Amino acid sequence: MPYTPILATLGYILSPDRRQVLLVHRNARDDDQHLGKYNGLGGKLEADEDVVAGMRREIMEEAGIDCSDLQLRGTISWPGFGKQGEDWFGFVFLITGFTGTPLASNPEGTLEWVDVERILELPLWDGDRQFLPLVFDADPRAFHGVMPYRDGKMVSWAVSRI
Repeated sequence: MPYTPILATLGYILSPDRRQVLLVHRNARDDDQHLGKYNGLGGKLEADEDVVAGMRREIMEEAGIDCSDLQLRGTISWPGFGKQGEDWFGFVFLITGFTGTPLASNPEGTLEWVDVERILELPLWDGDRQFLPLVFDADPRAFHGVMPYRDGKMVSWAVSRI
C-alpha cells in the first residue's frame, strides 16, 4: 500500500542571540489535540508550494514575521499521528533570521520565547523530546526519522543522519 502522508512544515525560530526559541503554547482551543503542549510553528503544505515557501507562509500566518534565514534540519515521518490516525511527514527547519516583531498570540495559543536550554522541561509531545536535541545541536548533517504513533502515543523512534 502506498504511503500518502499529509506533508507539513515545522519551524523553530531562534532569537537574534540564539539563546531563545519562539514556541506556541497551545492553549486557545479546547478541541485541540495539542492542548497544553508547546510546539514549533508550521502546518500543512499547499499543493502549489515547495517546503521553504510553505514554511515561510506558515510562520507569517502564525507569528507575523518574515523568515530570511532557514536551515532544513531534518525530516520526520509520523505514521498514525493524526487525530484520526492519519500519517504525517514533516520538514523540520531552524530559522535563524527574520524581520518583524512576532505576534503575542495566534488562534492556536500564546507565542512565547523560551530558553533553548529549557525547552525539554516544557509540556511537549513525548516524540518531540527525541528529535528536538537534533534540531538545536551543532551537527551540520540533516536527520531523518520515523516515529510511529498509535492512539496518540509514540510507539518507537528511529533516526539516520547524512
